[in-house]
Amino acid sequence: MSKIRIGIVGVGIIGKSHLDAYAKIPDVEIVAACDIDTPELNRVCDKHNIKNRYEKFRDLLKRDDLDAVDVALHNNLHAPVTIEALRSGKHVYCEKPIAGSYFDGKAMIEEAKKCGKMLHIQLAFLYTRETKIAKRLIEAGRLGHIYHARSTGFRRRGRPYVDGYATPQFVNTTTSGGGALYDMGVYHISQLLYLLGMPKVQRVTGRVYQETGMDETRRKLSNYNVEELGTGYVRFADNLTMDIIESWAIHMNAFEGSFIAGSKGGVRLAPLSYHTTTEDVETNMTFEDIAADSRWHSLNSAVSYYDSSQHHWVAALQGKVELLPTAQIALQTMLISQGIYLSEKLGREVTVEEIEQAAVTTALKL
Repeated sequence: MSKIRIGIVGVGIIGKSHLDAYAKIPDVEIVAACDIDTPELNRVCDKHNIKNRYEKFRDLLKRDDLDAVDVALHNNLHAPVTIEALRSGKHVYCEKPIAGSYFDGKAMIEEAKKCGKMLHIQLAFLYTRETKIAKRLIEAGRLGHIYHARSTGFRRRGRPYVDGYATPQFVNTTTSGGGALYDMGVYHISQLLYLLGMPKVQRVTGRVYQETGMDETRRKLSNYNVEELGTGYVRFADNLTMDIIESWAIHMNAFEGSFIAGSKGGVRLAPLSYHTTTEDVETNMTFEDIAADSRWHSLNSAVSYYDSSQHHWVAALQGKVELLPTAQIALQTMLISQGIYLSEKLGREVTVEEIEQAAVTTALKL
């Protein structure tokens, strides 16, 4: 099968990680790259042997030899670049979160449908061994009736830029749209939504915080105005609930990992464990997940199509697998995050209808 030909827009921190992932997939050729930082663009392209280089993304989109475009930009640039890429006839892989707002994420999905193109969002936790094993347990009925889930993410001091890494654009709503919930919460929330089968959101409540001290010079330089800690509670249809806590910075040693609880058993995702009752004895189980994963790969070559977000994307472009509904999962994750922000603003629980009605574009004009 011929190689999938990709053009990448953005070669910063995220773009570099995407290129490193593609380098592990033999069926990929990075044909072109684009970035406004010409020296860095040339350095990255030299490293990855990318011949075609552009400072303007629209020039890259004019190429007729690309199967797909990879959008590795800041959140509020996702929608405008993705939509133009779709209209140019390319499939699109986009970095998480889907966009800087629910409004823009929804517009991206609608445009993909209109253009008849695939839209894939980078939700890395969907491809972990923990997720795959938890999904097997759920599908086998090991959890019984699932009624509650908890989404947790912990960093002691890991805020971009102000804590010493990345750029100011990560912590300013003009470019990022949000903070800890958008940057890290998207991974944990989307992982649970996927395992829960995309339950319908009904109501959301939550709070966001910015309390931990930071370097004042970097605070001023970045105009840091996003949350470092987000908390929330989601009511889904069928009496299913989920609580959320996501930290970029907190005076705490650690959080227990995300979990899903059911009438017959529960599964914790980090570290992976299963909990049930056996002959009226409380039972805790761990897994030889590395051995199992190795065996699965040996017995079924299609398992490799789910090794990473990029592996899955390439396999879907080749027609080997049906693309997971990552755009829809990412949009529902955005709905929940924006519900927490709206709840903070109004000081009360909000309905999904209120979240949708309050949604506005945050996309930057190009």
